[in-house]
Amino acid sequence: MKSKDMTPAVLSVAGSDPTGGAGIQADIRTMADIGVYGAAAVTCVTVQNSRGVQQVAPLAPGLVARQVRAVLDDLYVTQVKIGMVGTREIGAALGEALADFSGDVIFDPVLAATTGEELTDRAGLEVIRQALLARTTILTPNLPELALLAGHDRPGSVDPLAMARELLDRYPGMRGVLVKGGHGTGSLLTDFLVRRRGEPLREHHPRIDTVNSHGTGCILSTAFAAHLCLGHDDRSAFAASVRHLQRLLAENAARRIVRAAGGRGPLFHGRG
Repeated sequence: MKSKDMTPAVLSVAGSDPTGGAGIQADIRTMADIGVYGAAAVTCVTVQNSRGVQQVAPLAPGLVARQVRAVLDDLYVTQVKIGMVGTREIGAALGEALADFSGDVIFDPVLAATTGEELTDRAGLEVIRQALLARTTILTPNLPELALLAGHDRPGSVDPLAMARELLDRYPGMRGVLVKGGHGTGSLLTDFLVRRRGEPLREHHPRIDTVNSHGTGCILSTAFAAHLCLGHDDRSAFAASVRHLQRLLAENAARRIVRAAGGRGPLFHGRG
């Protein structure tokens, strides 16, 4: 069957979160919420909850690559979203598996969990750069990840937009870097999409006071991929993905899903 007669799909390549708040579980729900077909290839199995990550078990690199190839051989995948890679060997295997993929690669580089646990071997950063950044279309790092990938030891030492431009200059296939959260500390925050040409796109939104923020990075990057899959350009996919996350944060601000006091709760994608 010709690809034009098939339903386009997004493939999430990421870790598994047993709480459902992040990783492939959040990615699949986000894609379904937006209205695109989602597939998933698991890189790591994690033991975690709202209080943190207790264990990470990376899968064999060849097994991860075979999952990816099996999906690409069978579905009409127009976008691949990469989240937690886990090890340098998995990163290298993914680079090889995606060597002939002609669609968009949206990379949310989970180099460390927001709870502080290390999820990717930092000694493998150069492998990540060579194998994945060279293949990335849209990069969606947080500020520490952006600094690490750009080669800066201290996130606050260089302007984030300048670091994003450094990466765009370094990787000709990369057309945009989504800098999350901007620099705001007040009630209004700004996300930026730094592009190869022109001024950065800006999306302003209010800060939402909530403890339910687990998986927000996964959701934002997956929403971007899903909107690209629907045919949006980068500008409209950026705006739509920010709105999608803000809606979820607002709807879940008062919801209680986890037992732990002080735990970071997940976002419920339903309307109930």
